Amino acid sequence: MSVSSRTLIALLLIGVLLGACDKQSARQEQDNAATNGAATSGEVAPSVSSDTKYIVDRSKAGSELPDYLFRDAEGKELSLARFKGNPILVNLWATWCAPCVAEMPQLDRIAASHTNSGLQVLPISQDIMEADKVLGFFNAKGFRHIQPWLDADNAFGFGYGGGMLPLSVLYSREGKEVARVVGAPDWESAEAQALLEEAINE
Repeated sequence: MSVSSRTLIALLLIGVLLGACDKQSARQEQDNAATNGAATSGEVAPSVSSDTKYIVDRSKAGSELPDYLFRDAEGKELSLARFKGNPILVNLWATWCAPCVAEMPQLDRIAASHTNSGLQVLPISQDIMEADKVLGFFNAKGFRHIQPWLDADNAFGFGYGGGMLPLSVLYSREGKEVARVVGAPDWESAEAQALLEEAINE
């Protein structure tokens, strides 16, 4: 077995272990759905599992906040650097990723409970077909404390790398990376709350 084959198998096993979504496979699935009109896996309602696996990665802690561009629901372009001065939780997700969809209500509650700290919760969609699906999802769920942000150029996906969703990156007020979370944790657990507090207080 070649080194590249072993690497690919290892990455696939990690994805299964984490309960995360492989972006490359999902992109192909979206392209096929666009061609033949088939439903994508994102249209199946997921359930929240209390034992979802995730990894906290601190290998890039201290890195500067990137100036990646993204768009709001009206198509207005913004830079991530605009949010410097506040602690930030960037969450890369997609409507076709069941763990991503499952954690979205928690992120809405996290944003609501941290208004006094200034924590900015930014769920940035990695859907590649069109914004309508993302906006429709947000409208249907009625989230009140998070907004639908769009990464139409996939700047975040390419910039952060890794290929798995959900991917969350925490930044301090000074614009320094605190940690990355690959997979879907229970954001209301003691461990996840400690990570949020670390970003808020650093």
